[in-house]
Amino acid sequence: MIMKRTALPLLGLPLLSLALAVCISAATAAPIAYKTPDETAAFKPGPNVDVVKNNCTACHSVDYVATQPPMKDRKGFWQAEVTKMIKVYGAPIDDADVGKIVDYLAATY
Repeated sequence: MIMKRTALPLLGLPLLSLALAVCISAATAAPIAYKTPDETAAFKPGPNVDVVKNNCTACHSVDYVATQPPMKDRKGFWQAEVTKMIKVYGAPIDDADVGKIVDYLAATY
């Protein structure tokens, strides 16, 4: 029986070299250090502001909240936003804090 040679073994060396180069680069790469700008906005005082600070600023700045457009159904808007943060972005907000956050945001923004 005559066996034909294929190009597959010829591809092995370049692929192995590429994999090795990627591993070496990953192992020797230095972390990038950068400084984020200082926070310039602050949550307005109100009931449950600490609950809001502890949950919301873990992922985004106060500016994100403060720059939302005015709306007629503020409570519905903020309920939808908090729900989105939990379900879409995976915000680890306890069920007991959701109502407090929504009430604060609806009353304050």
